Amino acid sequence: MKSDFFQFQAQTSPHPLAIEIKKAKGSYIYDTSGKQYLDFVAGVSANSVGHNNPRVTEAIKNQLDTYAHVMVYGEFIQKPQVELCKLLVKNSPKELNSVYITNSGTEATEGALKLAKRVTNRFEVIAAKKSYHGNTMGSMSVSGVEKQNAAFRPLIPGVNFIEFNNKEDLQKITHKTAAVILETIQGGAGFIEPKDNYLLAVKNRCLEVGALLILDEIQTGIGRTGKFWGFENYNTTPDIIITGKGLGGGMPIGAFIANTKHMSLLKDNPKLGHISTFAGHPVIAAAGCATLKEIDQHKLIESTLHKENLIKKHLNHPEIKEIRGKGLMLSAMVDTPDLAAKIIHKCMDNGLILFFLLFEGCAMRITPPLTISDDEIIKGCNIIKKSIDEVLS
Repeated sequence: MKSDFFQFQAQTSPHPLAIEIKKAKGSYIYDTSGKQYLDFVAGVSANSVGHNNPRVTEAIKNQLDTYAHVMVYGEFIQKPQVELCKLLVKNSPKELNSVYITNSGTEATEGALKLAKRVTNRFEVIAAKKSYHGNTMGSMSVSGVEKQNAAFRPLIPGVNFIEFNNKEDLQKITHKTAAVILETIQGGAGFIEPKDNYLLAVKNRCLEVGALLILDEIQTGIGRTGKFWGFENYNTTPDIIITGKGLGGGMPIGAFIANTKHMSLLKDNPKLGHISTFAGHPVIAAAGCATLKEIDQHKLIESTLHKENLIKKHLNHPEIKEIRGKGLMLSAMVDTPDLAAKIIHKCMDNGLILFFLLFEGCAMRITPPLTISDDEIIKGCNIIKKSIDEVLS
């Protein structure tokens, strides 16, 4: 299968990890040789309730036995879609009470940008340098790494960039600005948290000039940072939330959430202002509902900060200079990209899956399932330390 993988499947990087997967369960992935890997990545923050979670799997099977796709999004009343929207609104600020489910996080970004332009009748968008919001053309246009964007220009016009955590740059947000889009915690840049009430300062500037604040919660949301939404840690409420990744419990999903008055603008002038055939697919929506119920029932959000502290306590090695991020969205920083890559590959040899960040080569991603146990965390930290020692020797 490995030769077929390289021959027939389009590749996204020159050197994929190329583990041949047989099965996955809980916090573990197994390859076709029977080797077990403790998963500290969770499908890049997507498998929030672990691999093959029984509740999610049962919800998928039950929905498949009932019906799958029946009609384009928003025309028929489908219980899984309605229930998922209701659960998301329940866990959001009261003014954010309307949900548009999408197939992915990048599609949610596209919808949020369109909505902001529709609400404000403006076209300029302000985004952050070193940001990442997805890989479709609109999402790429507001992602602030020119090395990634250059080969695909021209992109969407009217986008200007500011430096994350630089309050002086906020004067670039003007009466021409439709929206400011930011990751609550910058992911690809190295898990950079907002400092000194930065997000609140952005929101206040948006209020001054009549712009909307879009916060990208694709990775920080659904409990990963110790709150349901990451922005709850930073005393700020956006006008539009973007979500995805962990919402589906391993299934492909996204959503954007806004005020009903604003969201209603997408249904008229023009009609069908935002449409999608498979968005809110009932099987995927059922998985999302099960994921949110699992997180709530087992109080996984409440345990996330404890698990962060456990990682920071046990991942004590002189080569690890800093652990950035919040909750179970962490990056362990070393001195060079070469060292990070060697450690990641040595960890894989030793039965632990780590991964890279998009734009910060010195970082090693630590984003395990929210369901990971204390013992599994300690085991993973010990493997990392052992692997570092082996690399250095």
